[in-house]
Parts: sequence; structure tokens; C-alpha cells
Amino acid sequence: MRTGMWFPERVVNRVNGCVVALRTSPRFGKAVSRRLTVVTYTGRRSGRTFSTPVAYRRTGDTVTITVALPDSKTWWRNFLGEGGPLSLELDGVDRGGHAVAHRDDRGRVSITVRLDG
Repeated sequence: MRTGMWFPERVVNRVNGCVVALRTSPRFGKAVSRRLTVVTYTGRRSGRTFSTPVAYRRTGDTVTITVALPDSKTWWRNFLGEGGPLSLELDGVDRGGHAVAHRDDRGRVSITVRLDG
């Protein structure tokens, strides 16, 4: 049995577009950007570049991303094992880093990003 919800790709794309627009909004951008960023990465198999908005927590040079409904998403799997490079928009600047995804014994997925110096 599949856990989580399935949404048509066009609905997901529309919602993601709205989130990105909120981040750049003069009225809400500053507040939204404290918890939401855009992750850009290259797919392991496709070699294509993707960007997706995500919620995050930052402590110094470490960013933690908790993946909601991980079984209905595939993007985070690019960072399993030894992980891989990505970039995040933080404080209006693109920051590179190395991300590693981890699934705990309860099925929850988190990604730890060590920002480049």
C-alpha cells in the first residue's frame, strides 16, 4: 500500500510556483524566506537540473531539510549514500553545499546539508 498522497504533477508545479512567488513578494518574502528556500540539484540518472522549494532549518553552516511525505517524492533520493552537491538560496544568495539524505527506522527522511565555506 502506498503511503502519503499522490498529486498530479501540474498541481505540484503550480503550488511550487506559488511558494517561490511568495518568497520574492515584497510583503511576505522576508518572513517566508526564513523557513523556505529553493534547492537546485542535478539528477543522478537524468543529468538534468531541477529546482524545488523546501522548508529548512539552519544552524551555522548546517542546513536540515525534513522531507514531508517522502514516499510520494523522489528528488531526495539523489542524496542517499554518500550524498551529492546542491545549492540553496539563503539570505538572497545561492550557497553551495553537500547534502546527505537519511531515512530513520520510522520512515522519516531528513537531508543534512553542509554549506561550502
